[in-house]
Amino acid sequence: MNQMKTDILWAGRLAEKPEAEAFAFQSSITVDRRLAADDITGSRAHTAMLGKQGIIPAETAAALDRELANLAEELATGKLTIDDSAEDIHSFIEGELTRRLGDAGRMVHAGRSRNDQVVVDLRIYLKRAVPELCGELRATAAVLLDRAEEHAASVMPGYTHLQRAQPVSLGHWLCAWCAALERDLGRFTGALERLDECPLGSGALAGSGLPLDREATAKILGFRRPSLNSMDAVADRDFALELASACAILMTHLSRFCEDAVLWASEEFGFMSLAEKWSTGSSIMPQKKNPDFAELIRGKSGRVTGNLMALLTLLKGLPYAYDKDLQEDKEALFDSLDTARLCLRMFRGMMAGAVFNTARMEAACLGGFLEATDAAEYLVRKGLPFRRAHEAAAMAVRDCIAAGRRTIAESPLPELKKRSALFEDDVYAALSPAACVAARKLPGGPAPEEVRRQIGVLRMKLRG
Repeated sequence: MNQMKTDILWAGRLAEKPEAEAFAFQSSITVDRRLAADDITGSRAHTAMLGKQGIIPAETAAALDRELANLAEELATGKLTIDDSAEDIHSFIEGELTRRLGDAGRMVHAGRSRNDQVVVDLRIYLKRAVPELCGELRATAAVLLDRAEEHAASVMPGYTHLQRAQPVSLGHWLCAWCAALERDLGRFTGALERLDECPLGSGALAGSGLPLDREATAKILGFRRPSLNSMDAVADRDFALELASACAILMTHLSRFCEDAVLWASEEFGFMSLAEKWSTGSSIMPQKKNPDFAELIRGKSGRVTGNLMALLTLLKGLPYAYDKDLQEDKEALFDSLDTARLCLRMFRGMMAGAVFNTARMEAACLGGFLEATDAAEYLVRKGLPFRRAHEAAAMAVRDCIAAGRRTIAESPLPELKKRSALFEDDVYAALSPAACVAARKLPGGPAPEEVRRQIGVLRMKLRG
């Protein structure tokens, strides 16, 4: 019978051991192997504290620290490889220490459970990984803001219900994307603040009777404080939910941006041409240039949303403290972080190389009566109540449709005056697409000077 390895942390209690397939089923080494460096970091801090508190001899603590440092270097250089037959990364590291140091290696776990060990490893990892993702987010927003500055005055249609609505600018549209990314950044940084507490010393759920110094280990590891409650410390996965949620919202934003990009790159819109290196061809249609990168980002958002749902479902029925179900937290969270980071990089490159057809964008503002709201506001400025001004502009649009005209500005003044005597010659200058955009210079609007102000504000916010 193919039995599991016997050198595992909990083997002493059970006379009958799981067979190899069952042991592999409950193993997490293939997922948590990325926590190796963080497990060593946490173990070094724990070991230093054990030595200082006299829980283990000072010379043993020093030997453990030296060997842990050696392990870190060997793993980083590839001299040592992780054994995928180990139960988890904690077992592998402790097993290596015991193999090298004998009983001294077995002292590293005093006052510690894998329950608090895995949570501290994960929090240390996230304190490294999330700022890296935030860096990708800032870099992506910076590219979009550069493009927005370039096109602060490039007029294009804005849409509601996917119908042409009012003239805006490309710069205004790209700033809208960046405003969403800035909120995403806030979610990640907020989650980082809340996860910045150290669970070490919480043990399995009830802490330890040994004289541990939780403040010292928290300080060594760079946490702001130890966790408040030992049971909550090992049960809590709010930080994983928050980060998975932040990733899902970020990916939803990227998906919506990519939907715009797919539409803009179509022949029907013709607003944008993606660089060839950010496009693919067809296996059967020689002429095709497909926006596959944008479509894949849009598609991957579904997986990240699914990861969030998986974590919420995982946690909703668990009794408090630690349950083995929690082993499933890392795969979903790691996948969300990896996917979000990669998609930011792909989206950034794609948008940096995009070429915008500003002439086609501006031409699309002529037709569809995007200036109708401006015609109504023209009459409001002349003193007409808005509801009457709205009706007059709507009737002017109906007249244009009946006459086969594409814009209100094509209507003769006498015909406009039939709808309101307040129409004058100056209405024609007010209804060009560029004039409609320039008039909207309230905070948040698409006027070029206001878009440039928004760019400045967003750059400052994204710098943190």
